[in-house]
Amino acid sequence: MTNEKAVAEKLLQVGAVKLSPNEPFTWASGWKSPIYCDNRKVLSFPYVRDFIKSEMCNVIFEKFAEADMLAGVATAGIPWGAMAADQLKLPYIYVRPKPKEHGLGNQIEGAYQASNKILVIEDLISTGKSSLQVVDVLRNAGLDVVGMVSIFNYGFSLADEAFKKANVPYLSLTNYASLIELAMEKGEVDPSTHDTLMQWRERPASWNQ
Repeated sequence: MTNEKAVAEKLLQVGAVKLSPNEPFTWASGWKSPIYCDNRKVLSFPYVRDFIKSEMCNVIFEKFAEADMLAGVATAGIPWGAMAADQLKLPYIYVRPKPKEHGLGNQIEGAYQASNKILVIEDLISTGKSSLQVVDVLRNAGLDVVGMVSIFNYGFSLADEAFKKANVPYLSLTNYASLIELAMEKGEVDPSTHDTLMQWRERPASWNQ
């Protein structure tokens, strides 16, 4: 399995994850957050990019060997899905947030058959809502979704519940708890701040109000 702290360290190293408990970020949902994750930055660092790709391929090979096709989630999941599919020599498709407004009007881009067993590749998982919408699109097209792999996961209980309800197994290369533990070990987070950071994960919608 993946080394969660090693992956977390790489994300911190390239600035893909930033911690700011005293000056929290504001998400599109309006939630205040002490963390901001932008894994797109990893794409600009070849050696870190290669490490994350290899870790992802290891997870796919070990835990989702039945998958015969990968599907990237637009937009951030597209490059990771394409790189993993290339290394594993698997067919690849990607899913748009909504159908294309011209041409063929596709929402799923690429060639596929109803018999394909699809593994979804995601950048990060927060509440799980947008990720599971992609699963719905694929299932409505007659495809068999065997699971989802992401780089990062905030570890929200509502995401766990949503994936369980949708019957979608999922794994992440690293997660919020591993990241905070690593930051503690590196002296970037003190014990009092640690409690505040973990409280956010338990009640993200009302944290810092």
